[in-house]
Amino acid sequence: MRLAQTILDRNERVCGTVRANRGIPHDLEGEGKRLKKGQSAFRRKRDVMVQVWRDKRLVRLISTIHGATIVNTEQKDGKTNMKIKKPYADVQYNKFMKGVDRADQYLSYYSVLRKTVKWSKKVILYLPHCALFNTFFVYRALNTNKKVRYKNFLHEVGRSWISEAQNRSESSSDDLHLPEKQTTPGGPKQDLPDRLSADFRINKLEKIWGGLKKVPCKTV
Repeated sequence: MRLAQTILDRNERVCGTVRANRGIPHDLEGEGKRLKKGQSAFRRKRDVMVQVWRDKRLVRLISTIHGATIVNTEQKDGKTNMKIKKPYADVQYNKFMKGVDRADQYLSYYSVLRKTVKWSKKVILYLPHCALFNTFFVYRALNTNKKVRYKNFLHEVGRSWISEAQNRSESSSDDLHLPEKQTTPGGPKQDLPDRLSADFRINKLEKIWGGLKKVPCKTV
């Protein structure tokens, strides 16, 4: 409830489900456990309304938009053949969350998320994935005569990105006019006879210093 009030103070209203340990009043939680199927109870603090409703399980709702009104739905009970009654907040929540749930369903099929210690990596991977799904949804809406699967759409996008990167790399190489790669000729496999003088008085040893460590001497 505190978070809902904080968001409301910033002129934003919310509606959604909430867990029992997220600020539900204890007396309302106890009353909700005693409810029968179809019954509901609520508490309100100014514009913040918390409501519990018994369906197959206990549903907890919080809203700064709706009241605690119970409305009839188009669904019917299989035993009594009567319309099922639900809180208006729950009806509106399900109506507008359908698209979000469907998007999460699509994203779960071909998820790019991987286990990582840093949460920022998941965010960086998740945002482009959402952008790809939104692009797919717009593409399908504009091309109703084409039946494109989400998997095939991702493959085509990946191929186009790879092709574009290759073309950009080739064009940049042509613009720079890079010289052909030249190989350095290797040294002779055998020492030349006169590489070292036979007069050992001319050759002397010098210490080679590498950092703070001494290394073997060399002959000069």
